[in-house]
Amino acid sequence: MPNSSSEKLTSLRATLKDQNLNGLVVPHADEFLSEYLPQNAERLAWLTGFTGSAGYAVVLTDKAVAMTHGIYEIQIRKQVDQTLYSIEDFTKCPIGDWLAANAKSGSVIGYDPRLMTRQQIEMIEKKTSESGIKLKPVTQNPIDAIWTDRPSAPLGQVELFPDNIAGATSLEKRQKIAEDLKTEKISSVVITQSDSICWLLNVRGSDIDYNPLVLSSLILHKDGHANWYVDARKIPQDVVTRLGKDIRICSPDDFETDLKKSTSPVQIDPQRSPMVAETVLKESGIEKVDGKDPCVLPKSIKTQSEQRAIKQAHIRDGIAVTKFLHWLDCQDFKKIDLTEIDLEKKLEEFRQGHASYRGNSFGTISGWASNGAIIHYHATPESNQRITGDNLYLVDSGGQYEYGTTDITRTIVIGKIDQETKNCFTRVLKGHIAVASAVMDDTLDGASLDKLARASLQEDGKDYAHGTGHGVGCFLAVHEEATYIAPRSTGEVFKSGMLLSNEPGYYREDHFGIRHENLMLCQENEDGTLYWETITVVPFDLRGVDWALITDAEKKWLESYHSHVFETISPYLYSEEVDWLREVCFSYFE
Repeated sequence: MPNSSSEKLTSLRATLKDQNLNGLVVPHADEFLSEYLPQNAERLAWLTGFTGSAGYAVVLTDKAVAMTHGIYEIQIRKQVDQTLYSIEDFTKCPIGDWLAANAKSGSVIGYDPRLMTRQQIEMIEKKTSESGIKLKPVTQNPIDAIWTDRPSAPLGQVELFPDNIAGATSLEKRQKIAEDLKTEKISSVVITQSDSICWLLNVRGSDIDYNPLVLSSLILHKDGHANWYVDARKIPQDVVTRLGKDIRICSPDDFETDLKKSTSPVQIDPQRSPMVAETVLKESGIEKVDGKDPCVLPKSIKTQSEQRAIKQAHIRDGIAVTKFLHWLDCQDFKKIDLTEIDLEKKLEEFRQGHASYRGNSFGTISGWASNGAIIHYHATPESNQRITGDNLYLVDSGGQYEYGTTDITRTIVIGKIDQETKNCFTRVLKGHIAVASAVMDDTLDGASLDKLARASLQEDGKDYAHGTGHGVGCFLAVHEEATYIAPRSTGEVFKSGMLLSNEPGYYREDHFGIRHENLMLCQENEDGTLYWETITVVPFDLRGVDWALITDAEKKWLESYHSHVFETISPYLYSEEVDWLREVCFSYFE
């Protein structure tokens, strides 16, 4: 079995030659197009060493590239052997462009149709077809042929998500979508996003880390019944009974076979479904209708009962994170050795103090000083830094609770920081407040909000290489679709009930990272306009603020927010924690 990156690349090229391929596209994906992958689907990480959640590799006979975007720019250069792979940002140099420039005319480039969408393939082909480069689907992934100790597929157990928390039964959800299918004269819809399926069926799972998902596929029919393609070993009998006869448990091996038997027309999402499903329909002569996954929008609009559960989860999380920040502030780093991993473990310990805590919602980012500048940094024994000297500590973390998902970032001042660091800290906070304070009408989309978040930084010639906000699920995926706050999210519509993050940042490589993140629920005013209700209840570290840059309106927002934090969290803290919280919440406003 190949062990080093070099040996793996050599073995892969030999396999490609055996399959008459001149190259291979390797996405970070599984057959459910998940963000976080089970270990048996970590092909990109196994081949290249890159562990980020967004990326590709393209391997040719004589060269190879590893690709990601700005969030992982520093990480990929640290993890990937650059004597074997060149490094590119796929937002600036897409796969198709790289292939057109590097693959020979007439080359046949393989891809696994179970891991890529039609939209992805078409974008590549637009650039490669003129160069005489052909993309070819493979029946067996060439990496699987050489990954001899590949882990088995997960068998996490399925549990029911309470109807009274969901705000609607699975039957009600399925019937509503089925009515839309009948109106559009569509026989069935293919759903391959695991969080959509979990939302639709009111179930949760444990197949992957962080997100309580059941990795599976589903076909929903116009009469409301569904074929659920999932390993039956995952589903306890009581769950099978509660699901009822309208949800047929089918073997995942039967998914493609059943697709071939579908009645026309079948709706499929070209952006969220693997290419293989579309190929099966096309080859079977079944009419296909493009349409967005019908669960994406309703899943993003939280019901009133979901909102109550989410707010309770944020109070529990706020207590844990606030206790951690108090503990952190009590440490004398000149006398005690503490590292990034020590702090990560301590935060986890505080979260575990509540019985409803089910685990992290993503891998904690615990970054001291220069490591904080790595946007999606994860401390390892090799990178683990001791907290010493004067700088910023960035901690981005979240929890899965019964029944809500949290995501919060705080940037903490340890020791003394200089005026320029305060300037950056404050401008990021101003961007956060601008988003949180926004009143929205039909003209204010995600891109407009994103501009508000960056305005103060850009006035000072600064910016950040990630979006400002993403959707969050209800005891589901911490990164959820429907709408975003980002430069490219023009035309996205916000709706009352949506849960989004607000997380502008600034990163100075080799020095520090700054990010201020809360979660917000979109709510409706009496006049029909929308506003953000911030539901994260943890103080900011106001020692980092340059108050000369803060306007009266911004100061009023900070005072109101910290009053709310104190009123909400203080009843659950010990007396010394209450005294500390009172100081950090009110001392700057007296």
